[in-house]
Amino acid sequence: MNTMLRKSVLGVAGLAFAGGLAAGPLHATAAHAVPAQVKPVAVAVQADKPDSGKLVPHGVQGAQSRIDLDDEQVANAKAIIAATKKAGLPERAAVISIATSLQESKLENLGHLGDRNDHDSLGLFQQRPSSGWGTPEQITDPQYSTTAFLKGLKQVDGWQDMPLTEAAQTVQVSAYPDAYAQWEQQAADLVAQYWNS
Repeated sequence: MNTMLRKSVLGVAGLAFAGGLAAGPLHATAAHAVPAQVKPVAVAVQADKPDSGKLVPHGVQGAQSRIDLDDEQVANAKAIIAATKKAGLPERAAVISIATSLQESKLENLGHLGDRNDHDSLGLFQQRPSSGWGTPEQITDPQYSTTAFLKGLKQVDGWQDMPLTEAAQTVQVSAYPDAYAQWEQQAADLVAQYWNS
């Protein structure tokens, strides 16, 4: 039993050292021990979807809205997730960001809307150059606008424990502060689907 355990440990250590590739021929005993050790590791690493408790820790608030998304909107949701991961923030930050964008632009990277435009609001989050969010070119870049939103979110003390609509409203200062809540479930579903892709 001791010899078998020792060989298994050495086999796993050899895999880790060689990056999973054998540098030379494996001994028959090591070849049999390695697959038994690799299989549980693969299962432990495989995480298809983030924990729903992290995505919606307080449960959704109120009636939920949902829209069908085209390829561009899905790409924008993925860009928000990528920027969130790059910022080193957890899945919950992506849920708040996507729900905010769903409310502000339906995940469309909006340019100037003419008479229908809310002041000089642009992009996924309807951020305003005149309010210091950045230039029109920056605000209409999904990575930049998401990073700017997340920077604002990180400045909100206790955002991780707030209801989504409160956290989003603190950053956005919207005339409709409760509107963000209706998108929480769809935002969570998008993060669950694309976080690990």
